[in-house]
Amino acid sequence: MTDNYISSMQNPKVRRLLLLQQKAAERRKTGLFVVEGQRETSRCAEAGYEIDAAFVCPQVQQVTEVMLSPILSALAERNRLFEVSPEVYEKIAYRGTTEGIIAEVRMRHMTLDGLQLKENPLLVVLEQVEKPGNVGAILRSADAAGVDAVIVCDPRTDLFNPNLIRSSVGGFFSVPCVACSSEECIAYLKAHGIQILTAQLQDSRLYYDTDMRRPTAIVMGTEATGLTQTWRKAADAHIRIPMLGSVDSLNVSVSAAILMYEVVRQKLKMKNEK
Repeated sequence: MTDNYISSMQNPKVRRLLLLQQKAAERRKTGLFVVEGQRETSRCAEAGYEIDAAFVCPQVQQVTEVMLSPILSALAERNRLFEVSPEVYEKIAYRGTTEGIIAEVRMRHMTLDGLQLKENPLLVVLEQVEKPGNVGAILRSADAAGVDAVIVCDPRTDLFNPNLIRSSVGGFFSVPCVACSSEECIAYLKAHGIQILTAQLQDSRLYYDTDMRRPTAIVMGTEATGLTQTWRKAADAHIRIPMLGSVDSLNVSVSAAILMYEVVRQKLKMKNEK
């Protein structure tokens, strides 16, 4: 590893890593994105993503994930494992002095046709959601709630944005995430007999009064403008979360989690009643 020791921020490999973190254009150009942390890198590898290179800093924290050991060994054999100084790691790591590993990973693009759905699937659809942190948080909740896929329609954020990957806490790698147009998604849902429930204030019923026990897609819009007419017209039902205080809306990731777990509750109740 001595030959692959990096102590300068001017090193070309470090400069490229920073570009991958900061620029969507660089990610698209290279087909690479950045994953930080032992747990996230391990889950990335478990999901079958190809790790192109890794940067580690033993002085910060020894890499302890068992699954990472053979991966790091393979990278070392390919001369794609680099040790960086604590000073360099502090500059390139979002989390500062924790974790001790950052990886460059090959992109994989999911498609609607490539989704493998359960018999009674649950999907979460996001229209034009802008903040990558919100998408990541929704993926984290989607993993916990057993969601089949998260579909991002007419995306306004890069699905490989480091903030999205980071806030998903590995959910990005366990829940299929597809980007497509709203029209493509609506056609897919209708072709597969999946009811469309749009979260909106207008002309809606309380979410817990809506049957979510059959194949369901929960559709969320932006906090600022909500859903477009395209989705409102395509919906089988409109649902809302009651707001009992002075605040008139919730963060989209919080709203999505509430609705996902209502589906879980209804399905568990149906199962227990059989």
